[in-house]
Amino acid sequence: MRVPAASIVFDDSDIAEALKLIESSLRSGQLTLGPHGRQFEEAFAARCGRQHAVAVSSGTSAIEIVLRILGVEGREVIVPDNTFFATAAAVQHAGGIPVFADAARDTLAISVDDVISRITPKTAGVVIVHIGGIVSPELPRLEAECRARGIFLLCDAAHAHGATLDRRDASDWGVASTYSFYPTKVMTSGEGGMIVTDDANIAETARIFRDQGKAGFTSNFHTHLGANWRLSDVHAAIGIVQLRRLDDFIARRREVAAAYTDAIAREGILELPAAQLTEQSNFYKFVAYLPDGVERAPLKQAMRERFDVGLSGEVYELPLHRQPIFEALAKGAYPRADEVCARQICLPVSARMTPDDAKYVVESLAQIIPAGVLA
Repeated sequence: MRVPAASIVFDDSDIAEALKLIESSLRSGQLTLGPHGRQFEEAFAARCGRQHAVAVSSGTSAIEIVLRILGVEGREVIVPDNTFFATAAAVQHAGGIPVFADAARDTLAISVDDVISRITPKTAGVVIVHIGGIVSPELPRLEAECRARGIFLLCDAAHAHGATLDRRDASDWGVASTYSFYPTKVMTSGEGGMIVTDDANIAETARIFRDQGKAGFTSNFHTHLGANWRLSDVHAAIGIVQLRRLDDFIARRREVAAAYTDAIAREGILELPAAQLTEQSNFYKFVAYLPDGVERAPLKQAMRERFDVGLSGEVYELPLHRQPIFEALAKGAYPRADEVCARQICLPVSARMTPDDAKYVVESLAQIIPAGVLA
């Protein structure tokens, strides 16, 4: 495909370095909770500017572990309606009750005003998701509102490796931030996740939870109802190599995003979220809103068949209150989440793309979307 929806970047030196680290694990026999895992944790904590990082098996398990530590059983946790299944499912797996809050169109993030309207005496906390790599300008206000009410704020930063808000790292709010290293992310370890926090108790307890709730690696003395949420040293080795390239990956994605922004402004065919700023987002996704009357599925098909361009998966195409598994939890209407999910498209973006690729994508879109449709 001329412009694929996404692309994982491992150059020859990355592959050689990863294989060298993996070989050392295989020769030592330390395949889990070993030196590569500790190195990955230390490097990631330093990159985020936080005191502790705990490597786990996935971004989903990272959320669940933190929620278990915070004690949400039988209590409500407010989550975005326009997020991935895992954010709400982790609340349920931790014994909590997900409460959906509407979206903010300019940021794609949770609406602070709607969060406030949904807080009750049963509310334990709020999970904000940095959708597409955009850190909402409303995040400091949300943190202040949570603090004033004595409830926690947890940041699901699965999309936000290296993203910032006002020169502060995406992880610099809330009691903790959780990350995913799934292969589609800006950086990957193949599979895996990370908990980042300044709270020593959260970090220490997370290490117990991730290893079947055992008090120590070599014992079978179980103090918590944990699970097998470990990250192998083989995966950590890949993560170490990818983390070293994170700044390079983001720089290339921002170059592509700048080219998209310029080309879209010239063509006048799409609307962009106001908070999707080139100098702050890591551009895990490049999100745009379709004009009224332009349907997403036929557009994606035409881009693929006529122009050899793959548009990325949405974030997200269906809000949680419309998912069969969560329909019973819906409370009232979620008009912004419905709109954001229905009208968005995600243009292809990766560290392999060039600004010329971005220009080609927009020129191709302009041959499908009628001129002046935004007027």
